[in-house]
Amino acid sequence: MVSRSYSNLLELAAGGSGGEPLPSLGRRRIPRVVTASGIVPDLDVSDAASAADQSSHAPRERVIIVANQLPVRASRRAAAGAGGGGWDFAWDQDSLLLQVKDSLRAHHGRADVEFVYVGGLRDDVPPAEHDQVAHDLLEGFRCVPTFLPADLRSRFYHGFCKQQLWPLFHYMLPLSPELGGRFDRLLWQAYVSVNKIFADKILEVISPDEDFVWVHDYHLMVLPTFLRKRFNRVKLGFFLHSPFPSSEIYKTLPVREELLRSLLNADLIGFHTFDYARHFLSCCSRMLGLKYESQRGYIALEYYGRTVTIKILPVGVHLEQLRSVLNLPELGVKVAELLKQFCHRNRLLLLGVDDMDIFKGISLKLLAFEQLLMQHPEWRGRVVLVQIANPARGRGKDVREVQEESDAMVRRINDAFGQPGYQPVILIDQPLQFYERMAYYVVAECCLVTAVRDGMNLIPYEYVIARQGNERIDSILGLGPASRKKSMLVVSEFIGCSPSLSGAIRVNPWNIDSVADAMDYALEMPEGEKVLRHEKHHRYVSTHDVGYWANSFLQDLERICLDHNRRRCWGIGFGLKFRVVALDPNFKKLAVEHLVLAYRRTKKRVILLDYDGTLMPQTSLGKSPTSRTIDMLNSLCRDRNNMVFLVSAKSRMTLNEWFLPCESLGLAAEHGCFLRLRRDAEWETCVPVIDCSWKQIAEPVMKTYTETTDGSTIEDKETAIVWCYEDADPDFGSCQAKELHDHLESVLANEPVSVKAGPNLVEVKPQGVSKGLVAKRILSTTQERGDADDDLPDFVLCVGDDRSDEDMFEVIAAAAAARGVSSLQAEAEVFACTVGRKPSKAKYYLDDPADIVRLVQGLASVSDDDQTHAPPPPPPSAATTAADTVPR
Repeated sequence: MVSRSYSNLLELAAGGSGGEPLPSLGRRRIPRVVTASGIVPDLDVSDAASAADQSSHAPRERVIIVANQLPVRASRRAAAGAGGGGWDFAWDQDSLLLQVKDSLRAHHGRADVEFVYVGGLRDDVPPAEHDQVAHDLLEGFRCVPTFLPADLRSRFYHGFCKQQLWPLFHYMLPLSPELGGRFDRLLWQAYVSVNKIFADKILEVISPDEDFVWVHDYHLMVLPTFLRKRFNRVKLGFFLHSPFPSSEIYKTLPVREELLRSLLNADLIGFHTFDYARHFLSCCSRMLGLKYESQRGYIALEYYGRTVTIKILPVGVHLEQLRSVLNLPELGVKVAELLKQFCHRNRLLLLGVDDMDIFKGISLKLLAFEQLLMQHPEWRGRVVLVQIANPARGRGKDVREVQEESDAMVRRINDAFGQPGYQPVILIDQPLQFYERMAYYVVAECCLVTAVRDGMNLIPYEYVIARQGNERIDSILGLGPASRKKSMLVVSEFIGCSPSLSGAIRVNPWNIDSVADAMDYALEMPEGEKVLRHEKHHRYVSTHDVGYWANSFLQDLERICLDHNRRRCWGIGFGLKFRVVALDPNFKKLAVEHLVLAYRRTKKRVILLDYDGTLMPQTSLGKSPTSRTIDMLNSLCRDRNNMVFLVSAKSRMTLNEWFLPCESLGLAAEHGCFLRLRRDAEWETCVPVIDCSWKQIAEPVMKTYTETTDGSTIEDKETAIVWCYEDADPDFGSCQAKELHDHLESVLANEPVSVKAGPNLVEVKPQGVSKGLVAKRILSTTQERGDADDDLPDFVLCVGDDRSDEDMFEVIAAAAAARGVSSLQAEAEVFACTVGRKPSKAKYYLDDPADIVRLVQGLASVSDDDQTHAPPPPPPSAATTAADTVPR
């Protein structure tokens, strides 16, 4: 099983032996790389031309949907002889993945989209039948099965997924061994292994330049890393259908960073609610140091040059499926039975539909109903709670305990409040047909969803559509054509659909009294208000169906991936720490050999060097320059063809002390506010007047925020003052920084200063002061002193590492663009270089400060060689001016 891009290539390589053709997806096409005659044996010119003509047509859009389970049901045929019975397959109409395809093709203009499914089967298939089953599923259903050994599947699904991820994502910590969920490295390894198997299956069918891959849910959270590692530009979306816990819960997971980094290898990450997305972003901030921002309404994270977008949109129901079920004759029969059982006896039906697990809150719902009957005797004999308990998806001790507790509570309530012919609680713990469940929706006066934590839960949406009904249902219910429909919902505030149901009665399921009061309120609510609430819900549910959700997600994924081919990408990191760096195509690593050649052939050079993070690593405890650094800078300065400047955020006093031995080294201090051309020259200012009286206003404000923000500090520089919150809580520090920024801008509105927010800091400094100002001043100085074009610089090297250096890069780039008409010679060589592969206005990069030191050392060696073999300079004439004797 191979991708459609490579299937023909493999067939050709096989020599056209006449064997069974390889199964491929869609129309086969010869890749463009092999359409030239002579490249592949037995490919003649006419075949190549035909293939080239086919490749000129736009390919059919294809979406590969990946999930733990395929949207098909398998059943074993009865054995017929020694060969076995084989398998029968049918679509699983309840599967969300199938509903996505049907709804998109029917109503959202994607009729031509091809969908391919990759996932597992619920049944164990013997290895001898894998090939036949894979062939049948691919040809008949466009499904690619992942066959897992039973032991591996158990450790993956029932082990890591259900015992560790699922409880943690639902806010359950393994505080004791009895609670389960203690981290097990072997289960984690099984989880990673299964994700790798899924990735390998995708690689068999994907055309990476054309296909979109959409991965679903927490079972496959590390899959994006495996795909991104194989194809750096894969078009990849991920949607999490479960809750995402707060950072305080999530950070207890030993593999927390591995999962976060894997998710960030997707282009688009989807969540049902803002709360889930907010928790994910908080984890990225606290554990990875990443900041997010809003970009024209979209939330985005910058991750090594790639933009990872966050999508917030709850999934919807499949309207056509629900409406078709409402038209079934058997549903009408069931509705009539329920009317006779309940409504004709003047009884009101409260309905609960939940899986039998610990997070669905069935026992809390029963306690609240018991409270309702105790506090409101008038409802005894009139209200019945029907609780449909679907089989649990997991297994274990906790599931058995929930079942036993629910059974005991039902018996207790029925014994206490039951009457002849009246049973207050009816527990249905056997699987129901979907039409039977819809019939209960139709008859129920109120639907109760009191889960203590749930990712989405579509039961309320289904209930609203069922209560809207149709003409046939209306006639069974005895409603006229002009009758307005009504419904009531009591929903937990801890489920994903709660924010979208603004007309529902929201409750805290842990507060038994409030849930009982909500039930009473729902039963007594005036009919008119029930109608208004229902109509509001129906408008939302009917316009935000599963097709709307899927189409919106795919539209955003397509928009985001348009930028893929415009950027250069390469992978870094090992294992699950792998990530892709994406940068501007013109951004490339500085070739030291090319730089040295340009340095040798030029004669008027300007060199601008940052210090912290460039010549000296940021992580170094001692910041003072080493003797090697001093010698290296002196070698550059002794070359009379050079003007060398160290541009630093340090104070004048510090730079004077550190670089005293460097006689001809130019210095720029405090982000470029002060400039010194050489050691014996006076410091000059790069702004007209340095008036720091504004500090008397800014400093008290900063002190107030420092006192209220634990971990923040104030750094008072010579011409600036900085509030740092690097050691504070990331969220609180960021919030305080925004408030401080606005506060300072307000109180300093009439002062000649600028207030800027940076990474973990807020800085106030004189207006117009930046390293870019230094670069502009130095280049303009060289232009003023040059009498001819030959006196202008023909070589510029500018090296820095952080945001403050981007101003220098911008000035250098502008000067390079205006070579010959500005401060540079027409043929000048210009090199703007940043430290590290990251988005920058520089054209070049080197990996780390060690590379920068080696580069500068190499240039210094060239200058030393030139000085050794150069003739001594002639003595200055009497007419030489002071400006001409300034060492450059």
